[in-house]
Amino acid sequence: MKNFLCSERFLEAFDFIILICTSIVIALFFNRFVILNAYIPSSSMEKTLMTGDSLLVNRLNYLFSSPKRFDIVVFIPPDNEKNLFIKRIIGMPGEKLEVVSGKVYINDEPLEENFLDKETYEFAGPYYIPNGCYFMMGDNRNNSNDSRYWSNTFLKRERILGKALFRTSPSFGNIYKKSQ
Repeated sequence: MKNFLCSERFLEAFDFIILICTSIVIALFFNRFVILNAYIPSSSMEKTLMTGDSLLVNRLNYLFSSPKRFDIVVFIPPDNEKNLFIKRIIGMPGEKLEVVSGKVYINDEPLEENFLDKETYEFAGPYYIPNGCYFMMGDNRNNSNDSRYWSNTFLKRERILGKALFRTSPSFGNIYKKSQ
């Protein structure tokens, strides 16, 4: 037995086990603290993100910077702790937001949203967004469970898990090309 523990095969097997364990720990670390894989279960972000798309989300993006208007983020919604949501940041802290005839107004100025595909004719607001909070909306405004309909209207900063980086399937691609 002593010869086996010192044998070259045992050392190779031990090195292989260490390599596998280290790889698992690194993958778990990255999945918990660096990246998040997200799946789009509904049509609320169409045409930007389609039902069934998979995304890679950067959990570190807001470590040293603040979320920006039009960022697409994954978050824990205020009225639902069980499911993660993905929406676009439309309203920023301290702003007044209103939807008139389907057009978003920020501080009484129309917001240019070149990523929208369909017209909406609804009215909502005015909403006064508290400091440290955001107003979230889906790109498919006619079919989106977003800030307009939540009991707790505003999303607190600490509930944002990360910024969507790019689509990984069914095809790899930039999700911001239409929205910039």
